[in-house]
Amino acid sequence: MVRDRIEALSHHLSSPTPTKMSTPARVFQLIPGVQSYDWGIPGSKAPRVAQFAAATKQLNFTADDDKPYAELWMGTHPSMPSRIISSESSASGEFTPLAEYLAQHPELIGERVRAKFSDDEPGALPFLFKVLSVGKALSIQAHPDKTLGKKLHAQRPDVYKDPNHKPEMAIALTAFRGFCGFRPLAEIVAYIKNIPELAKLVQLDDDELARAASLASSPPERDEVKQMLKTIFGNLMNAPKSTYEPLAQSLSDRFACGKVDSVDEVERKLVVKLAEEFPRDVGIFCTFLLNVSSLQPGEALFLQANEPHAYLEGEILECMAASDNVVRAGLTPKLRDTDTLISMCTYQSGSNRGRLNPTQWAKSITKKGTAEAWLYDPPIAEFSVVTTTLAQQAQVEEAQVDGPSILLVLEGKVEIEAEEGVRVGKGQVVFVAAGTAVTVQNTGEGEARLARAFVET
Repeated sequence: MVRDRIEALSHHLSSPTPTKMSTPARVFQLIPGVQSYDWGIPGSKAPRVAQFAAATKQLNFTADDDKPYAELWMGTHPSMPSRIISSESSASGEFTPLAEYLAQHPELIGERVRAKFSDDEPGALPFLFKVLSVGKALSIQAHPDKTLGKKLHAQRPDVYKDPNHKPEMAIALTAFRGFCGFRPLAEIVAYIKNIPELAKLVQLDDDELARAASLASSPPERDEVKQMLKTIFGNLMNAPKSTYEPLAQSLSDRFACGKVDSVDEVERKLVVKLAEEFPRDVGIFCTFLLNVSSLQPGEALFLQANEPHAYLEGEILECMAASDNVVRAGLTPKLRDTDTLISMCTYQSGSNRGRLNPTQWAKSITKKGTAEAWLYDPPIAEFSVVTTTLAQQAQVEEAQVDGPSILLVLEGKVEIEAEEGVRVGKGQVVFVAAGTAVTVQNTGEGEARLARAFVET
């Protein structure tokens, strides 16, 4: 009887052309979007982006074995907005964009969140939720803060398409590697001394190298340390092609031959990998300037604005402020804005840059069986993410949050019930309105896992 009621409520969702007179559902399914970029994972290898996209039948998605699938987008960003599913829209084939629906029903965003984030763009969520399937390295990049984002958008709206900042968080779904922030200066100085190709590119004379060595034991927040990092990074990234291409070739040839005494195997193999993906590229040398961060499933990185980084391989959940601004300068065929990247970086350094540890989420209460919920709460206002694992037949109650949520099923099958209910499985996406408490029931034969991005003021 309860299940019949849930199915009936799930079927009776909002119309495809809702009006302000209608009573909106508090929980409903979404259609995500799929991005295919060269760095994605081919469909033949069953990347999560392709698996999850195929789970929403209204997307009409079929993976091509030879096509790389890179990102699953969930949100209101105009580049690829999610759309809502209702019984009427499924019949007509016309699906209302989420932002349009939220603009017509602002109570679903919540008064406090709407006042803080949505005045200029009614219906827009302050965050963008993604799944990334990374087959090869992304560009050496950073994302602007709000001040720089506005400036870049005003100057070059064709390249920087919105005025927002883009801090972001990555939570590993598989073993994952990425560059994140600058290495300690001591490590960089050691590489300069031991790798002749790098030394030729960073162009420190004997006095400058001695100065860098003397600063290596200083606190990383010291201005002189940051200025030295800027000099080294700037000299490297501004090197002309005629200089860095033969040196990159020399480096990759030498490292491909086997063990290098002055370099750990992790770095040696990474240089070889990057050289295969981007032959003769200056970005290969960032292996010696940026931290190589390795994550296991459930571990996370927070990448603040103006932090240099690059995802290298693996699959992650990613949540960010609702922006698509990227400043690139290496490992990419796209536009390189080297001067902007060099000028914008904060030049903070350290071995554990960006690491973010989750805490147990107090708003999730296990009512049946075994379950756990972990909160990833970065130091920004736009988003947090919770991952929840439910054993077979487990049930949790999640208290209301001030703002809206987007929930993705990572594994298994669940029923999500508020005033209405939806039954969804692996790869399917659900919107939860602000101020809505929900009950989540594992209805599958094994473990269920969910990820929920939300904003709360």
